[in-house]
Amino acid sequence: MASTLRKVDYFYVMVPNTAGQGAKVLAALAAENAQLNGVAARVSSVVLDVAAPAAAFAAVGLGPESAARVLMNPPFNDPARQRASADRERRLAHAGSAETLPAWIKAAARLLRPRGTVSMIWRADGLVQVLQALAPAFGAATVMPVHPTEREPAVRVLVRATKGSRAPLVLLPGFVLNDGAGCPTSQARSVLRGDAVLALSEI
Repeated sequence: MASTLRKVDYFYVMVPNTAGQGAKVLAALAAENAQLNGVAARVSSVVLDVAAPAAAFAAVGLGPESAARVLMNPPFNDPARQRASADRERRLAHAGSAETLPAWIKAAARLLRPRGTVSMIWRADGLVQVLQALAPAFGAATVMPVHPTEREPAVRVLVRATKGSRAPLVLLPGFVLNDGAGCPTSQARSVLRGDAVLALSEI
């Protein structure tokens, strides 16, 4: 299949090293991206602390049970086991405490309508914590392990769950990123090109 290369200008943004400034820049870039792709009328970007009270969410149009889907990538590195960045913004983006995951899932549960779904990525060795945090409000947890290669154990898990469901856990076949030569597998290439979707999204 032929590929088309297009030269684009490189740019960078200087961001003050104060709390929240990086998130504001990312929100502005997301809004610009939506504008360039012609979907600005359907996409909006806001900056909030996940642990903020419900009133703060409602003030920007994110009231209780206002969403059908929540996708999230919480900071999942354990600072007790992995070296945290000296940069505050980077540290907040990558490392979380024991309270981080429950806070994110609590916010998702509040935002979702009944039978709405939350999808997330987490460390594979933290799957037990994910399932425990989901249990009070979610069921039908579907788990897809993500492996660097077919011979290596999973390092990440993709998890989807349904608010208010009582359905049991489903464990999907693993998704393998790279082959023995270190190149993306055909499965990974298909997803990256948009020719296929993850099995997690089809259930």
